[in-house]
Amino acid sequence: MSTNTGGLTHTPLRRFLDYAVLSVLALVFALPAIYLFIGSLKPSDEVLNGLSGFLPTHLSFDNYTAVLDSLNSDSTGYFWQFLGISVLLAFVVVTGGLFVNSMAAYGLSRLKWRGQGAVFTLVLLLMLIPFESVAVPLFYMFNDQRNTLFILALPFIANAFSVYQFHTFFRSIPPSIEEAARLDGAGPWRTFFAIIVPMSKPAFASVAILTFLTQWGSFLWPVLMVSDPSVRPLPLEMSVFQGQQPPDWGQTLAFGVLLVLPVLIVFIFFQRWFVQGVASSAVKG
Repeated sequence: MSTNTGGLTHTPLRRFLDYAVLSVLALVFALPAIYLFIGSLKPSDEVLNGLSGFLPTHLSFDNYTAVLDSLNSDSTGYFWQFLGISVLLAFVVVTGGLFVNSMAAYGLSRLKWRGQGAVFTLVLLLMLIPFESVAVPLFYMFNDQRNTLFILALPFIANAFSVYQFHTFFRSIPPSIEEAARLDGAGPWRTFFAIIVPMSKPAFASVAILTFLTQWGSFLWPVLMVSDPSVRPLPLEMSVFQGQQPPDWGQTLAFGVLLVLPVLIVFIFFQRWFVQGVASSAVKG
């Protein structure tokens, strides 16, 4: 028996092969995460034992307890302090970025003004410039403001890729909706916040997740701008923790799990809107 969808015939064998290939690929991509989690529960001398590191033997939460205990004093700093700094930075960058980049994209996609095309071209060109190429000039520009949360967040609020994502989604919204709003007396600000924003939840969710992921794992900029442990975000603290001698790989992997866990929680919470936003951008963009 076979089914025909859109002119394509899917036999049971074809479906089995498709799922088999996808399952193998999913397993390959999941192997590092599996190794990270299992290794975080094993003694340090069993972590780097090749493929045997995947075997769930001698498991305990001792590594997690050791990480939290070792970062629980004024001399080493507090784990929850580093976590709080990362959460605060991510919150500022995500919320500020959603506001700034969505409004910029709305102005570029729905409003008509002189130079609109040139500005949008500039946004596309900015997407090609990696942050690493401008990190050193920014370091010299803001060298007198080091060790502040403000300067850690500022360069990442405005983001060309986020503007492009919003722009692509906004272009898919029928213009008749805004025309009806204008007939009811709504101006650009009211139209944006009362009509466009509620209709764009998938776009906001996908941009929020990608922005959070990028900011949460930010390492280069904190390395350049942070020398005070009291404003050290979690990824930078993990580098300091891993550099201690002799290295304890079980505790390092446990630290890695604690670092990854908030990202997984955010993705699970926004997963449905994230998938919708990516699908809409791909199909309608």
